[in-house]
Amino acid sequence: MQTTTKQALLIIDMINDFNFKHGTVLAEQTEVISHNILSLKNKMKTNNCPIIYVNDHYNLWQADFNKIAQKCSNSLSEKIINRLYPKDDDYFLIKPKHSAFYGTALNTLLYNLKVSELVITGIAGNICVLFTANDAYMREYNITIPADCIASNNKEDNEFALKMMENTLKATIIHTKK
Repeated sequence: MQTTTKQALLIIDMINDFNFKHGTVLAEQTEVISHNILSLKNKMKTNNCPIIYVNDHYNLWQADFNKIAQKCSNSLSEKIINRLYPKDDDYFLIKPKHSAFYGTALNTLLYNLKVSELVITGIAGNICVLFTANDAYMREYNITIPADCIASNNKEDNEFALKMMENTLKATIIHTKK
């Protein structure tokens, strides 16, 4: 009997206010990758893969993407939020720290969805995406990172994070655009 790998798409911190040091730079990069994430999301949804948003809570402490999106909406974020706004059949979790696993129900959700491979996208590649990939690796998930679906404050940090995920966490690095 052959087992199949069930994938899930993680979209990390894309509902964001970019109101922090280097936020303007990250918002510009996020605008670019948001198109790639949307394309990947649509493809994975067609293949019946779960779409899971994991987002900072912005001191609301409510897993309500409408409230978080409203609080985060500004001139830097509005287009990105509207483009990637979660659908009713998407999952949405809030996280208290950098990793999507830390203090969340993500691992339990993935277990119940019978997911064995995570496709991890979002921001920042060198912080929240990297920490999530590390925690996924520690939990023995297969990891795929679309390099054109993550962004960091600068290119060097993003490249370093990709190298770490590939070499240390055994992630498969892909590009959605060929």
